[in-house]
Amino acid sequence: MTKAQNRRVELSALTMEQKATLLSGRDIWSTHAIEDAGVRAVRLSDGPHGLRVQEEGGDHVGMQPSLPATCFPPAVALGSSWDPDIAEKVGEALGWEARSAGVDIVLGPGVNIKRSPLCGRNFEYLAEDPLLAGVLGTAYVNGLQSTGVGASVKHFAANNQETDRMRVSAEVDERTLREIYFPAFERVVTHAQPATVMCAYNRINGVYSSENRWLLTDVLRGEWGFRGAVVSDWGAVHDPVAAVRAGLDLEMPATGGRSVQQLMQAVEAGELDEADLNRSVERVLALAEHGGGAPGSVDHDGHHRLAREAAAASVVLLMNESALPLAADTRVAVIGEFARTPRFQGGGSSHVNPTRVDSFLEALAEHTASAVEFAPGFRLDEIGDEDSLRDEAVELARASEVALVFAGLSEAEESEGFDRVTIDLPAAQIELIRAVSAVAPKVVVVLSHGGLVSLEGWHDEVDAIVDGFLLGQAGGSAIADILYGVVNPSGKLAETIPLRIEDTPAFGNFPGEQGHVVYGERLHVGYRFYSTRGVPVRYPFGHGLSYTSFRARDFEVVSTGDDEARVRLVIENIGDRDGAHVVQIYVDSSGRGEVQRPARELRAFTKVHVRAGGSVEVELVLDRRAFAYWDVELSDWVVTPGEYRVILGRDALTIEAEGAVALVGDRIIRELTLRSTLQEWYEHPIVGPALLETLQSELLAAVVQPQALRMLGSLPMQKIANILGLSIPGGCPGLADGDDPHAGSTRRE
Repeated sequence: MTKAQNRRVELSALTMEQKATLLSGRDIWSTHAIEDAGVRAVRLSDGPHGLRVQEEGGDHVGMQPSLPATCFPPAVALGSSWDPDIAEKVGEALGWEARSAGVDIVLGPGVNIKRSPLCGRNFEYLAEDPLLAGVLGTAYVNGLQSTGVGASVKHFAANNQETDRMRVSAEVDERTLREIYFPAFERVVTHAQPATVMCAYNRINGVYSSENRWLLTDVLRGEWGFRGAVVSDWGAVHDPVAAVRAGLDLEMPATGGRSVQQLMQAVEAGELDEADLNRSVERVLALAEHGGGAPGSVDHDGHHRLAREAAAASVVLLMNESALPLAADTRVAVIGEFARTPRFQGGGSSHVNPTRVDSFLEALAEHTASAVEFAPGFRLDEIGDEDSLRDEAVELARASEVALVFAGLSEAEESEGFDRVTIDLPAAQIELIRAVSAVAPKVVVVLSHGGLVSLEGWHDEVDAIVDGFLLGQAGGSAIADILYGVVNPSGKLAETIPLRIEDTPAFGNFPGEQGHVVYGERLHVGYRFYSTRGVPVRYPFGHGLSYTSFRARDFEVVSTGDDEARVRLVIENIGDRDGAHVVQIYVDSSGRGEVQRPARELRAFTKVHVRAGGSVEVELVLDRRAFAYWDVELSDWVVTPGEYRVILGRDALTIEAEGAVALVGDRIIRELTLRSTLQEWYEHPIVGPALLETLQSELLAAVVQPQALRMLGSLPMQKIANILGLSIPGGCPGLADGDDPHAGSTRRE
């Protein structure tokens, strides 16, 4: 008997009450078991970068302790690795730890887009770009699910802030959803088929995500072919009947039986179709296919080594004026409490109880035999005599060859549940960096933070900046590996570092007011905004330095069909160290077609490892979606005919090479009505050429001359006809019947 048949037998054997019971949690972390029917409980657990398994009871916001588990680099760091192989390894390791702990579904990854740097939960998300987030999220899910444990990609959708997160309505147009906020989820679903998709807390255009049938059924299942279960974020369901009707399957956590009664009453009253209830029950029953295997043992030492490898691959070297790498005998002063007390993860539901934690001070013993002097420089609680701590650090720095200043944000300053109000470092840390820079021969700043921080006010006074984000439990060792050149830095920024918060695209539209947040920047999120508007930044998306140098040659782009292309190039390592380089391919579609397009959109990337003096051939495919936009009239992806710029970027703003590709694209025939503009009539591929001949009007011929058309082109054709006293014949080519503005249909030929 197949698993599907098994589920059908189980369903037929269940009472209405049992079926309704299965659609909400038994407690905080598990589903109901129905032993008489052979239905086992399914256990879920946070989190994206490490398990947060709690004993009986527990909570869902990270306030109570959990069992020890490996804390891998959170998504803010993993995103900067630009490395699907690393993401897959981390996912697989998490899967084995989950099996060992009896967990069936791991709640992750988070692939929401970083719309504003002020979002308090940005440390759980991968990137400001949907392709990067989608590729890494897919690799993570494939790795995790290869162990038999299921994943839960989250939070679907437009969950981009913590302020008023349980009820705020994200006011966002469909094209923006389709091109920015959906694609990462779409890629994970279509390429990895996660066991579950977690719906978000927020509303989208007034409708709660948990009750949004268009979102959960039409798009997720109908268009993308999702076959798993939709689970709610914890406490995201407001109306369980509307949620099941919309396509949500499992409400978490337990509701004390309230939802069970509401579902039963709705079926009995005919307000909920029993078929909808049954479909959700079948999907919840299918979750038992995940996990449930022999637990086995976990190689925690091996996982710690992987955490160290992943952390080192994620570090971004922002700036280096001949200060790094350090030699083993370099006389260093280590300054900053984060060197002794590392900040390695975020706060809230993803908070992991690590198996061990490497601090930088402890890790130094692997790299130097010299005595290392340390000064805390500041207090994490910002209470106490900051002046004396700073003075002590300055004296230490004065006697050094290189001062290493560890700065960043404490967990109290960024966490799930609230948004930040500034991107600045604490004032005491800025003063410390400037004071140390005034006396030390060289200064290297190492940053630890979940949401990005501003570098202004001190950037130009230091010699190197190493961005460590949040690196997980092995982060201290990984930073030491980078500083001493054991690992060549290869991370690239997954989000833009602006000069000012006022320069960010969502500024003024974040976090909204009175229950609504308007996504007024539309498609211009992150680097799309800066590249299109010409707004200067401190460091662009995709930026990251190395201890070696890479050069691209033989760049070419050729079309491989009506709407696809292929990119080929060679990457040479012209330095004296082995290293990894990220090839970034952007498409400039601006000026193409009837809609606004950004000047840069990341459309392909790969991370290649190249030996010193060696080279690697790279070939990347640009599929149809690389050139397409979402057409709201067609409700489909459209590739406008014409020439596109394909850019090899050192980052999102720095062009290393470029080429042009001409695509046949789609021939779109748009239906005309009398409410269509004169310009639309004149430019119509069928009507335009025949317009003057058909209507036989000298006045109309004058109206469509270039200067007149510029002035009158936006007038509806009915107004032109009235002004000129014309009678538009019913048989005019391309004209829809009647003057209904929605008459007829736009089509692709």
